[in-house]
Amino acid sequence: MAGPAVGQSRPFVPAPDLPPPASMRGTWGWMRTNLFSSPLSAFLTIGSIAFVAWYLPELIRFLFIDAVWTAPDGALCREPGAGACWAYVSAKLSFFTYGAYPRDQVWRVNLVLGSGALLALWLLWPNLKGKGTAAVLFFVVYPLLAFGLLTGRTPFPLPVPDLASIGTLIGWAMGFGPTRIHGDVWQVIGTMVAIPILLLVGSALVLMRHARLGVPLLLFACWWILGIAWPMTRLTLVGTDLWGGIFVSLLVAAVGIVFSLPCGVLLALGRRSRLPVIRFLSILLIEVVRGVPLITVLFMANTMLPLFVPEAWSPDRLLRPLLGVALFASVYMAEVVRGGLEAVPRGQYEAAQALGLNWRNMMLLVTLPQALTAVIPGIVNSFIALFKDTTLVAVVGIFDFLRAVDVQRLDPAWAGPTISTTGYVFAAAFYFIFCFAMSRYSLMMERRLAAGRKR
Repeated sequence: MAGPAVGQSRPFVPAPDLPPPASMRGTWGWMRTNLFSSPLSAFLTIGSIAFVAWYLPELIRFLFIDAVWTAPDGALCREPGAGACWAYVSAKLSFFTYGAYPRDQVWRVNLVLGSGALLALWLLWPNLKGKGTAAVLFFVVYPLLAFGLLTGRTPFPLPVPDLASIGTLIGWAMGFGPTRIHGDVWQVIGTMVAIPILLLVGSALVLMRHARLGVPLLLFACWWILGIAWPMTRLTLVGTDLWGGIFVSLLVAAVGIVFSLPCGVLLALGRRSRLPVIRFLSILLIEVVRGVPLITVLFMANTMLPLFVPEAWSPDRLLRPLLGVALFASVYMAEVVRGGLEAVPRGQYEAAQALGLNWRNMMLLVTLPQALTAVIPGIVNSFIALFKDTTLVAVVGIFDFLRAVDVQRLDPAWAGPTISTTGYVFAAAFYFIFCFAMSRYSLMMERRLAAGRKR
């Protein structure tokens, strides 16, 4: 075959891609890249391996091999060579979970925690539908019902609509008359039938984006439940002074997390407001609360908050630290959100204005979604810090989980150094599991939200 003519360039043929060197492939390549990429990295890797090899066998021996799993008291745990006393955790688990809550009423706590976990899963699981209904149930209906279940009373006096007429109509339709069955029974039947219907219809309307009709129906159904269902069950009144343990720690953390994000967004927007009064008040609140420790805020809420309201309206002893924790978390969240707002390019604001969006729609549809997505690590970091800071409510007399562990180690029947250590190991595992789960969920959401921006 003749070659190319004189003066004619040869066509460009790209060279085939060569495989990476053998030293960069497989297990050894991964170790070289991640563990031995530099002398400092190699030193830290070898030191960490030596540390784990030195302490891990002893830790396994203490926690599992030599551990005492069953015992009537702490005598076996005090013997020489005994490891972790898991029998102590098993014996005190009820107190660690519920505090002094009456043991024959703990089903109420279990029902509240279980339903809250299901609603939270509904809200947080990305692929589940009906987020609007879940939000209404979680943020409106659930708190009121949880309060009624846990305390045995309604959160405020409610005028109760008479449902006897509904029950009477149901009775006539079934062929009975009011003379055959007592009218109170028909009122119960009317309540049990009307409430699910209202909840279903209200939820359907919310799903169909008719919130103006659905939300009032859901609230009205909740009104009926609080006004009739709880009084009919005749629940035993349980004061908040008996609440404690894991239950209270989760309650304080949930209240702080739920309120800190929306309040933090409002404070961040207020700090950037063009209205001098709103901007000044927002900056003043953020700087004052952020400039003092959480313990100070808790003491202020516990001691001074009742002084600013009439004695009849004095907040409950548990409500005071809840307000303090929510306020403290909100001001820190405000700065995290403000950082996200500053990261949104100015061109996004100009594009939204060019489309004719007003300030409200611009914030809800353009600015806040981008700002909150950019600061997901900071938001979750604040949530994790808040969850761990719930232990500080013990300084104002709230019996949280760590306080319950600390008190029970003074029991003479379970006194001993390994017993106390086991209680604190159990508490550390509890906090680690929840904090680690939040961090994993944060990474998952970061990957999902960043998928559309990757190039």
